[in-house]
Amino acid sequence: MRAARARPAKTEPDKLGSLAKAMDILETIVGQTHPMSASDVAVRLGLAKPTAHRIVASLRDFAFLKREPCSSGLIEGDRLVTLALNVLAAAAARGPRHGILEALAESTGETCNLGVTANGQVIYIDRVEAKWPLGLRFEPGSHVPIHCTALGKMFLSQMTDRLREKYLATLPLTRYTENTITSVERLKNELDAIRLEGVSVDNQEFMSGVVCVAVPIRGPNGQVVAGVAISAPEARVTLAEARRHIPAIKEAARKLEVTFTDPGA
Repeated sequence: MRAARARPAKTEPDKLGSLAKAMDILETIVGQTHPMSASDVAVRLGLAKPTAHRIVASLRDFAFLKREPCSSGLIEGDRLVTLALNVLAAAAARGPRHGILEALAESTGETCNLGVTANGQVIYIDRVEAKWPLGLRFEPGSHVPIHCTALGKMFLSQMTDRLREKYLATLPLTRYTENTITSVERLKNELDAIRLEGVSVDNQEFMSGVVCVAVPIRGPNGQVVAGVAISAPEARVTLAEARRHIPAIKEAARKLEVTFTDPGA
């Protein structure tokens, strides 16, 4: 009986070619506002469909990609998100973004947060604590809910209507305090108001006794890439008083935008 022929090992150029295709696929998928299928990716990149499906399957096996719950499309996987957030957090700690947050914390006297959204949550990538003894203790990398925080509602408000509808259809509106909005219709109305004003607030909706104000940070095409917020104990600062810092927060956001659009900043 003839022995089965061994499958030839991939040569170095073959491996590099597959790696380059995998990187192209990741860049294509994470750069879209809507999930893409493996077939869509193949067409976009000019790859053979079997090749695209094989590489996508491998990327899913390693958690760099996953299926979007509401569709069959592909989105960034948990491992890719963790990698990206680690890069952002490390860059924030050693780059100009941290200095901008420090200046905002100094001028407002309150804790400042820089956050992004991933996997249905808000993730702090940098943070500067207020110097008051009564403060909030979160570390960079901390996750907070998207539906009841100032940063989270800001991110939701900037989604397209279609994407927001899909998002809210599966998002659990968990109650954290008496002020948490748990009605989808009420939340939609608030998100519309946030989109119009360009300012989002958390009036003790996530943590009792804590108020927050957030504004978006936009990328070169006007898309929201992150958000900056201040937070304070309501015992010291009312929401109305916190809103007085909106001009300073917006000015910090404008400075932070440069750090997201200029690689050398």
